[in-house]
Amino acid sequence: MIDMPVYSMTAYASGQHSSAATPPTAESTTSSATRLGLEIRSVNSRYLDLTFKLSEELRSFEPALRELLVRRLKRGKVEVRAALESSGTNLVAEPSLRLLQRLNTVQESVKTWLPQANPLSVADVLRLTAGATVSEHDWQADLLALAEQVLQSLLAAREREGARLVLMLQDRMAQLRSLAAQAGPLVPQLVAQQRQRFLDRWRDALGLVEGALPEAAQDRALAEATAFAIRIDVAEELTRLNSHLDELDRLLAKGGEAGKRLDFLIQELHREANTLGSKSAALELTHISVDMKVLIEQMREQVQNIE
Repeated sequence: MIDMPVYSMTAYASGQHSSAATPPTAESTTSSATRLGLEIRSVNSRYLDLTFKLSEELRSFEPALRELLVRRLKRGKVEVRAALESSGTNLVAEPSLRLLQRLNTVQESVKTWLPQANPLSVADVLRLTAGATVSEHDWQADLLALAEQVLQSLLAAREREGARLVLMLQDRMAQLRSLAAQAGPLVPQLVAQQRQRFLDRWRDALGLVEGALPEAAQDRALAEATAFAIRIDVAEELTRLNSHLDELDRLLAKGGEAGKRLDFLIQELHREANTLGSKSAALELTHISVDMKVLIEQMREQVQNIE
């Protein structure tokens, strides 16, 4: 039973908010509604790295957005995009006569000081007057409310992905325990086989085809077998490996901000699997070590996505 959710750092969420349509004004002959769009995407990162890509009208609200995200997110590379889009009854907003007169006055004033300045083109006029068709609306409250809504969707997506990662990790951990259980009985068998091999070699060397070995030869064979047993003993590695798996189980059950601790334990698991392979005196143990490292590498890739 998980006490707290495990969150992935990989997720995406978006939302929109539309203002009420505004009637034609003295500066514009078109009615328009303004749509606020916001999206948040996040991927894995060692720390919390926030990036904001806001339209000019919303740029002043970045500190408030940052404060909101910092309260709710702990790790991840997070990108926030927000923009306003005006949708009028006409595809192109037609500026009013009053606005055109103002632009002409400004243009004449500029030419007084800069006679070589180019006159305004139609495209320049439409671009400069576009802002006048947007309602003079304070968007901070709408933006923060929409950001809260999108952030909730993002956290829900991160929680769902985190639950999937937990199931995957638990499956790989069960496979690692199974491999460790297979490796345990192999060591006593290898020691017994090696002891017999030493005895056979001593028998051949002494030319004793029949009869008992001299006591000195038996003692030497036992000493060699004991040294071999110490050299290939992986009981300590298997004990530590199972201990790390127990700690992984505990952290996944506890939930919360476990990513960095999980990543450290994965490194320790890999260390034990490597040592197991280096001590391997039989093909079966080598195969087990390789299979363990494949599973651990799969776990490492997924753990790096956990907050």
